[in-house]
Amino acid sequence: MYLSIVDVIPLENYKLLLTFENKEKRIFDVSPYLDVGKFSELKDPSVFKSVRVKFDSIEWSNHLDLAPDLLYQKGAAIN
Repeated sequence: MYLSIVDVIPLENYKLLLTFENKEKRIFDVSPYLDVGKFSELKDPSVFKSVRVKFDSIEWSNHLDLAPDLLYQKGAAIN
C-alpha cells in the first residue's frame, strides 16, 4: 500500500510522528539507521528536528529522505 505523508513531527529519542493521507498516524523509530552512512548526521538534534514533508514523503535539511512505504510498513500504528 502506498500512502503519502501529510504531516511529520519529530519526537524525543529519534522518533517521528507521521500522519498519512488516510489520516492514520504511525511512530517511526529512526535510531536503527543512525549509524548508517549519512544518516549519522541525524544524531545532531538540530538536523533531526529539521524534518519536513516534501512532496509525498519526508526530508531533512541535509537532503536525506525515506520512502513513504518504508515509513508506513516499519512504523508502529497508534491506536
